[in-house]
Amino acid sequence: MILDLLRGGLLALQDYVALHVLTCLIPAFLLAGGIVTFISREAIIGYLGAAARRLTSFGIAAGGSFFVAACSCTVIPVSSGIYYGGAGIGAAFILLWVAPAANILALTYTGSILGAEMVVARLVSALLMSFIVGAVMVYAFRKEEAVRVSSIESAGGPLMDRKSVILLLLLVAWLLSPNYLVIQGPYWQKVVVWAVGLLLVAAYVYKSFAREKILTWMRETWWFVRIIFPLLLLGVFVVGVIGALLRPEWVQVALGGEGIRQSFLATRLELSPISPR
Repeated sequence: MILDLLRGGLLALQDYVALHVLTCLIPAFLLAGGIVTFISREAIIGYLGAAARRLTSFGIAAGGSFFVAACSCTVIPVSSGIYYGGAGIGAAFILLWVAPAANILALTYTGSILGAEMVVARLVSALLMSFIVGAVMVYAFRKEEAVRVSSIESAGGPLMDRKSVILLLLLVAWLLSPNYLVIQGPYWQKVVVWAVGLLLVAAYVYKSFAREKILTWMRETWWFVRIIFPLLLLGVFVVGVIGALLRPEWVQVALGGEGIRQSFLATRLELSPISPR
């Protein structure tokens, strides 16, 4: 029994590492480090910070989330990068919620399979719940946010220059291109697209930035990796163990039919780290 549970957890880890780390998490972690390194905190605070207007910051976070075709695990480093760069916790959680649930690629899949009505329902429900979650997080952590923002605002720094803008756009394109360019093809085609993107990013970085700036970027990226990646692996392993425990008849009882209970349990499964996309 114990061996079966361990095998289930290790198989889940194997599938996760094979399909997510290379084409999803590596670009996402580099983008998170790049946000902290190359975007001035003043700019992030001005548009997404806790002191910005809620409607403005929440709207920008939700609108930008539509273009991030990322799964629940991949969007964690990106959201963390924005948060530690100076964004308010509400805007960061909106990105964390909307990007996996209602990005353009997910909406396209939904429309082609389930129809336009489900696209509208998915979009409205994702936006509504994200704004509720964002507002709750702002209220729950209002004291901590006040202290954090005051310390961030005291730090100076130049605005993001043209080279940094181009780099971040390249990183976003590198993160999204495997999913946008290879929608139904085999995984090796995504790897090829990823490799081409890596070469383009590396060439631009080598040409445009000094060694010290690159090392700072790598240090920020490594900070996100060592904080977030072990937790992702642990979560995937636990989900694999739980999957090995579940029996088909239990799933049929819990998720069979239609109702609030079935919908709630299905939503919890969708939020697991290895949920299919």
